[in-house]
Amino acid sequence: MFKAVRRRITRLCHVPPPSVRLRLTALYGALFLLCGAGLLAITNVLVRRRTALPKGSNGVIAITKLPGASPSVSVAPGGGQPRGHTAQAGATAVEHSALLHQLLIQSGIALAVMAAASILLGWLVAGRVLRPLHTITTTVQQISATNLHRRLALGGPDDELKALGMTFDDLLARLEASFEAQRRFVANASHELRTPLTMMRTALDVATGKPRPPTPEVEALATKIRRGLDQADLLLESFLLLARAEHAPLAEDITIDVDYMAAAALAARSEAIATKGLAVEHALGSAPIRGNEALLAQMVGNLIENAIRHNHPGGWIRIVTEADGALATLVVESGGPVLDQHEVSALAEPFRRLGAERTGSDNGVGLGLSIVAAVVVAHHGNLDLQARSTGGLRVVVTLPLAQLPTAVPA
Repeated sequence: MFKAVRRRITRLCHVPPPSVRLRLTALYGALFLLCGAGLLAITNVLVRRRTALPKGSNGVIAITKLPGASPSVSVAPGGGQPRGHTAQAGATAVEHSALLHQLLIQSGIALAVMAAASILLGWLVAGRVLRPLHTITTTVQQISATNLHRRLALGGPDDELKALGMTFDDLLARLEASFEAQRRFVANASHELRTPLTMMRTALDVATGKPRPPTPEVEALATKIRRGLDQADLLLESFLLLARAEHAPLAEDITIDVDYMAAAALAARSEAIATKGLAVEHALGSAPIRGNEALLAQMVGNLIENAIRHNHPGGWIRIVTEADGALATLVVESGGPVLDQHEVSALAEPFRRLGAERTGSDNGVGLGLSIVAAVVVAHHGNLDLQARSTGGLRVVVTLPLAQLPTAVPA
């Protein structure tokens, strides 16, 4: 019950949970404070017993001499003490009590100072102990499907943290082997499937190309088969392109401007734009980037193709390219039906489509945005998919801006 209330309070107050380093520091400080308090309590008890004021045989207190205190007063056996001696004994007892009180205060001050010092040292020691964990976290966050060859390679003694690092390295090695096997399978299967598809297309052409014209039913069937073969060819080509985009490092690395690729993609699809009656707005500013020209051109083409294909007749497309700081930005917006943002976020996964009208249709094979995402990741960029509140999709691609050589003054 108490934990549930505490979690609710923390959620309402938006207080971030304490870090491991902070918890270790608090633990070190609390342990030192408890041990120091216990040590001072024991020392205080021993001092009080050592410097106790025992009573004489006739009930008059006998004072033991303390360092820096007045001379002790004792009682002669079997005899009483003058009133002056009794007054001196009382004064010595007061001084003794004040001395113990001062010792207690100074011990408390020393404990507070050492507690603060222990908290500071605990913070430093906790950071030193947790440094390998910080290294593991930072490195793992930087590792993706395109750089699984990286390893943690932790140094230091053979302790639990090094064993954890070696476990992560073994896991990354298995993941790298699995991803590489998947890429090889997709590439090899796509290549191998091209041969039977080509044979089927050739046999169909021979069957329908005989001197006697085929019947209308056969002609309709041949048209459907050709459409299916075209779809299969497109799917295999997309598989090959996706496997190539996910393979790192890139074999080709040249400088190319995003606005040039956007203009070329629009020109290549001008007929489809005109057929659908789409209005095109564009603001193409210079934004040079470095990478594989074929993959980057495919990325831009897929985005514009997606904006055309899934748009309303008579709709609109807006394309913007610009350089912003150290990043090149490509924005492709389009009209269309109102989409759900949760579903839009998953469009970069293979074969993910939105709406019943896209499922099982002839509008592509469901790999367009997957290829875009793979190309963006391979070029160390970022892909952002946003559903527009008024309908349609907004796609923003950011890539590192190419560093153009500076002109050397003559």
